[in-house]
Amino acid sequence: MGKRPQITPMSALINVSGDGLMDRVVSILEQARTNVVRAVNSNMVVAYWLIGREIVQELQQGEERAEYGQRVLEELSGQLTQLYGRGYSVTYLKYFRSFYQAYIDRLPEIRHSDCDELKITDNSSVLTNLETVLEPKNRPKGFSPSLSWSHYRILSKVDNTAERLFYEVEAEKSSWSLPVLERHIHSFLFARLLKSQNKDGVIKLTSDGQEINQPIDVIKHPYVLDFLNLPDPKELHESELEAAIIENLQPFLLELGKGFAFVARQHRVASEFQHFYIDLVFYNYLLKCFVLIDLKMGRLTHQDVGQMDMYVRMFDDLRRAEGDNPTVGLILCAEKDEIVARYSVLNESKQLFASKYMLYLPSEEELQRELARERKLIEASLESKIL
Repeated sequence: MGKRPQITPMSALINVSGDGLMDRVVSILEQARTNVVRAVNSNMVVAYWLIGREIVQELQQGEERAEYGQRVLEELSGQLTQLYGRGYSVTYLKYFRSFYQAYIDRLPEIRHSDCDELKITDNSSVLTNLETVLEPKNRPKGFSPSLSWSHYRILSKVDNTAERLFYEVEAEKSSWSLPVLERHIHSFLFARLLKSQNKDGVIKLTSDGQEINQPIDVIKHPYVLDFLNLPDPKELHESELEAAIIENLQPFLLELGKGFAFVARQHRVASEFQHFYIDLVFYNYLLKCFVLIDLKMGRLTHQDVGQMDMYVRMFDDLRRAEGDNPTVGLILCAEKDEIVARYSVLNESKQLFASKYMLYLPSEEELQRELARERKLIEASLESKIL
C-alpha cells in the first residue's frame, strides 16, 4: 500500500496570530452571530409587546371579572404551548401584559437613534417624591436594540415612569447585565442620585443617564453595602469594615459608580513629624482625580471632617500629578450629623463630602426618610447663605 498523504494542519496554512486571516474571519463570524442574536432578541421584545397589547385589548372587551381574565389567559397559554412548546405559561402571558402596560406609549419598533430629550413638567419635591410627570410626546419612540427581553421584563416592574426611563437609559449606555440592573433597582440608585440634582439634573438623569462632570455627580446618599454581609455597625471595628470592602472590591466599585479604579489601602502620607494613613484611595478617570475615602463606624464628627480636609490638602501637595484635578475626599459614616455637616467646611467645599452607609438594602420608606433628612440639610444650607 502506498503511503497516506500528509495533511498540513490549518494553523500552518493560515496565520492565526495578531492580524492574520483566521483572526479577521473569526471576528467577522462572531460579529455576525452577535448581530443575529441581537436581532432575534429585538424582534422578540417587539413581539411580546404586541402580544401584551392583544391580551389587554381582549380583556378590555370581555367581562370585567378576574375569573374571565384568568380563563382567557389559561386557554391562550394552552393553545400556544401546544403549538410552540415552552415559554407561554400563564405567568409569562402576564409578563407580556405588564410589559405592554408599562410601555403603552412606545411604538412597536426597535430604536436605532438616540432618544429625544425628555421633559419633566412637574418638579415638586423631587428629592422626596419620585412621581414626576413626563410628557408622552417626548418619551422614547421604540425599544433599545441593546436590551434583551429579560432586561425589559425587569424594567416593567419599576412603577415610576421617570425611574424606569433612567434605568433603561443607563442599562443601555453602561451595558448592564441582568444582575447589575436588578441590584441598582433594588438599591434605589435613581432615588439616591436625586439628592444632588436640581430640576435640570433630574431631566438629564431620565434622558441621558448618570453623567460625571463634577465631584458631586458621583456622590450617593446613602451608600448601600449589603453585599458585605456584615452585622450591625455597633458590633464592628473600622478595620473589619475596610477588610470586608477589600474582599468585595468588585461590588464596592459597582456601588461607588462610574470611572473608579482602586489605588491603595491604608495609604501613608507623612508630615515632618507624623505619619497618617488614609483608609482607601481610588482614582476616577472620568473626573481625572484621586478620591480618598475615610471609614467611620459612628456618627460624623467635626474631627472627622477636619481630618479629611487635612488628608485632601496633603494628598494634593504630595501625590497629585500634573494633569490631575483637585483631590476629592469622602467620609463614609454610620450616621451623618446634620449640624456638623452644616457648620463645617463640608457646607462650602466642592471637594469634601460625607455620606451615610447602610449595611442592608433599605426599604422605600427608609430611603425616603434619608432623602428627607438630606433635603432639610440642603434647605438649611441655603437659608444660611441667604442670611
